[in-house]
Amino acid sequence: MRSAMKLKWLGHASVMIEAGGKIIYIDPYQGEYDRKADIIIVTHGHGDHLNQPKISMARKDDTIFVAAKSCAKEISGRVIPMEAGQKQRLDGIEIETVHSYNHKRFRSPGVPFHPKGQNIAVIIRSEGKTIFHASDTDFIPEMKTLPAIDVALLPIDGTYTMDVSEAAEATMAIKPKTVVPIHRRESNVKDFQRQVEAKSGIKVLALSRGEEVTI
Repeated sequence: MRSAMKLKWLGHASVMIEAGGKIIYIDPYQGEYDRKADIIIVTHGHGDHLNQPKISMARKDDTIFVAAKSCAKEISGRVIPMEAGQKQRLDGIEIETVHSYNHKRFRSPGVPFHPKGQNIAVIIRSEGKTIFHASDTDFIPEMKTLPAIDVALLPIDGTYTMDVSEAAEATMAIKPKTVVPIHRRESNVKDFQRQVEAKSGIKVLALSRGEEVTI
């Protein structure tokens, strides 16, 4: 019998997933980490995604790390480096990596904040559910070819990632059952919700920081 899969938004791009009796953290940076991680996923090496103090709070001796190859060497312990296009199965939980990058937002001319190949976005499958965490990205063509997604976690802040309107476009392309806006900063979550719900039957779940839901 499948158990319930739980999702908690911890703030920024930080998420906790409970599935298959395991605790998974993605990009621990904000929030509390009183429940120790079986798996920690790090999508790239920026300090608001790979945060050593939070990782130290979240980890235990046998925590398994899945990390973008670009930053895997910065993490100690059992680390599995991954690039887009790979899959890994850990204790009944499947993690698939796909592309995540900027093509519209640049640090300087021709230098994107998140170059292609630096980040990984992740698709997590467990308990008959599929969750997609986009990491820091623009709306990119690869989103149009993702598999069926139950819950999509998409950034909407617009500085280093998609803005509200682009994230709404991405939602239309991905067609998840539910979308959760993350990496928000001061962006207008209600505007995002209006844009998505005006064009689709997709449920927008605007979680409060620390809020946990069963999916």
